[in-house]
Amino acid sequence: MLVLLPPSEGKASGGTGAPLDAGTLSLPGLAAAREAVLAELVDLCAGDEEKAREVLGLSQGLRGEVAKNAGLREAAALPAGELYTGVLYDALGLADLPAAARALAERTLLVFSGLWGAVRVGDRIPSYRCSMGVKLPGLGALGAYWREPMAQVMPEAAGDGLVLDLRSAAYAAAWKPKGELAGRTATVRVLHAQVVDGVEKRSVVSHFNKATKGRLVRDLLVAGARPAGPAELVEVLRGLGYVVEGEAPARGGRAWALDVVVTQIH
Repeated sequence: MLVLLPPSEGKASGGTGAPLDAGTLSLPGLAAAREAVLAELVDLCAGDEEKAREVLGLSQGLRGEVAKNAGLREAAALPAGELYTGVLYDALGLADLPAAARALAERTLLVFSGLWGAVRVGDRIPSYRCSMGVKLPGLGALGAYWREPMAQVMPEAAGDGLVLDLRSAAYAAAWKPKGELAGRTATVRVLHAQVVDGVEKRSVVSHFNKATKGRLVRDLLVAGARPAGPAELVEVLRGLGYVVEGEAPARGGRAWALDVVVTQIH
């Protein structure tokens, strides 16, 4: 099983640890692409601050992120699973997972990133600001930039098991499973069901979508679940108490689209 996660805008401070050692990051096939993005981002942010803010889509209140990016090569790094904060990662709660579940997380979770392409939760990276929606002057839109290098490394990373794709649309643009691999990929949408005047109505949730996905991944990890494909994933999630709807796509070479239906949002 491979679980694809989005990153988080919220990030913890790197503290006083050792700086980035790019050679230790997972998916070494992305090394050259990572260095190209890192080099341009650092140069951009070490130059005209206003231009950097405009490129990165930062408000005046976030101007400090420009200086942070300029010092990325010297900044303290920490494991990605500790760096990313926010709703999904709070609900996932990597820090207090049982040992076996934490080990499974380090093998199966992959966080997509505008700067790094994708990293595992144990990879040490510094705090940065660069979303997949950024368009760097020299490299262009990052979602498009990452497609070729990701296409080279992701099939091997996915192996022959389930791919659970929980990325947001911006990060899904960097890599889309194809062919046989798509057929064993499942995406998840969270729907809030409520009864209004005796009629059930459903709506897509946003903030609570992230929390539900974080809890879902945590429950899979704690259970030690390793479903072989989307059909087995549905059964595992139902066994864990989730209401899941979905069936095999009508055409081959397409991912399963699963709905997780919740009646309470928190």
